[in-house]
Amino acid sequence: MCSGGFAKCLGISLMPLSIVCVLCNILLFFPGGKVVESEHITDEALYCGGILGSGVLMIFPALVFLGLKNNDCCGCCGNESCGRRFAMLTSILFAAVGVVGAGYSVIVSAVAINHGPECLVNITGKQWDYPFSNGDYLSNKTVWTTACLEPPGVVSWHLSLFSVLLVMGLIQMALCAVQVVNGLLGCLCGDCCGGVSI
Repeated sequence: MCSGGFAKCLGISLMPLSIVCVLCNILLFFPGGKVVESEHITDEALYCGGILGSGVLMIFPALVFLGLKNNDCCGCCGNESCGRRFAMLTSILFAAVGVVGAGYSVIVSAVAINHGPECLVNITGKQWDYPFSNGDYLSNKTVWTTACLEPPGVVSWHLSLFSVLLVMGLIQMALCAVQVVNGLLGCLCGDCCGGVSI
């Protein structure tokens, strides 16, 4: 498979991952599936790692990768191969943007999982807080319902969605890193190493 065709496959893979990340981040605005006041939404959800990092910033590399297969650049000085090589080199820059965006999402998600959700800890005083720290709640599910009184199921909601964002961000980083290698090969060898460009 030529480097342009391979990049198109990577772009096709990145699009659904971006959509899933945006949806997960939107769901985090509704802790436990409930509507709460904005000040009771977990801080890391408001950092929009899934919307900005793995979503918006990932759209640009995905679109560039999709277009590389059909790149019919006229080239430089009449040499079509030169134009294709430049396009592959440019894809490396967009892949770097993708790595940065996905990296932001991964960092925010990892911090959120370690930090835990914001929830109601005192019904009489209507006090909201972060009852967990340093990930000490991850192995002890019994404290999930005793420490977080409302919204119901907020801990599993928080963990599930941020875990999906973490995994999707790591996959996106890996795909963009693969495109860096693919772009270098395409730049050095042309669109098809050892074959005819298609």
